[in-house]
Amino acid sequence: MRTGISWGTTYGEPKERNDEMDFSLTDEQQLLLESLDELMERYCTEQYMKECDEKHEWPHEFTDALLENGFQMLGVDEEFGGTPVDVTTLMLVAERVCKNGAPIYVYGNLCALKDMTEYGTPEQQEQCFAEVMAGRPGFVLGFTEPGAGSDSSALASTYQRRDGKVYLNGSKSFMTNAVNSKYMLCVARDADDDPEERANRSRFSMWWVPLRDDEGNLTPGISIEPLEKIGWNMGNTCELHMQDVELEEKDLVGVEGNGFMQAMVNFEVERLLACAQSLGAAECAFEDATRYATQRIQFGKPIGRNQLIQEHITDMYLKIENMRNWVYKTAWKIDNGESVQIDSAVAKLYCGRAAFEVCDTALQVMGGIGYTKDCRISRLWRDQRVYRIGAGTDEIMIHIAGRAIQKQFQE
Repeated sequence: MRTGISWGTTYGEPKERNDEMDFSLTDEQQLLLESLDELMERYCTEQYMKECDEKHEWPHEFTDALLENGFQMLGVDEEFGGTPVDVTTLMLVAERVCKNGAPIYVYGNLCALKDMTEYGTPEQQEQCFAEVMAGRPGFVLGFTEPGAGSDSSALASTYQRRDGKVYLNGSKSFMTNAVNSKYMLCVARDADDDPEERANRSRFSMWWVPLRDDEGNLTPGISIEPLEKIGWNMGNTCELHMQDVELEEKDLVGVEGNGFMQAMVNFEVERLLACAQSLGAAECAFEDATRYATQRIQFGKPIGRNQLIQEHITDMYLKIENMRNWVYKTAWKIDNGESVQIDSAVAKLYCGRAAFEVCDTALQVMGGIGYTKDCRISRLWRDQRVYRIGAGTDEIMIHIAGRAIQKQFQE
């Protein structure tokens, strides 16, 4: 773990190193997951998720219940009203949320909140957590741009000081929940630097940007355009444009010139969270399809008795167990202070691919009904495809892991 990030344990105490890799649940973890199951059985029914997906509506009833019962603040420091947990517990909860049929993007924003708890001023932190405790996103992260996706060092948005103020210009893309966020944590480069040094990551800084006033009116110079997507229908994804957006010096977050590293500090945990999501979604699709295979009668017998269906079921089971091993092992290594540069990249690569394959196979087992919106596997299938893109594309994960693996042999 990098210094400055303290994940803690279930009780907020320093976590002692454990040389034995044991994935069995503690009593506290088991009770936590059982409590989550009960909550989701009441507030996150399959019909409710279907309606929210069809209407492109945020599942407020479910997310409010998560907040009221403390789940949205797991992993957040106690001083901000949260409950510190280790990474393993966080991944278990994320997995269970998705296994029960909910999309991960409605479950908290811990990795993003860490940027604010680590680097924000007291005023910025107060504003952020006032939003969180009201059941809204603490902020939206302004990082990806039209010309800077995987090549994050190509960020072109700028900040410039004029007459005692700071002015932001540029565009941000693929911003989750920008429509209903009051603040943005924006990464931009100094406009007064040499343009030839644009790719120098030490040129970037973070700024705390109010997107709206208390009445919901957009800040002058800000415009937001929602994007139509294949999936993720319950959340909005947007492009945001800035034209001379006026800020104060107090809106700087952390250290000037260190914005890139501040944004990167939680990327390995964020990637693992995407893996836990993939694991949970795959489990959900697998269980629905396998249950269907034991009940669907064709040619006088359940289709699960047919060898080809059994092959599908076994293949899904195999991939899920492999995904589980990657998620739990990588979480264990983070909790024990070990480097996961290779593990997080390879886990993200494998889980993103394997989960989509499981969802696709599950849809095949379901047959025609699986391709209808009455079957939640169709939603899981649509939503899962993005996890080979978001939080680092397959190609970037291969690049990260490929270089790091070779480096071990060079030394």
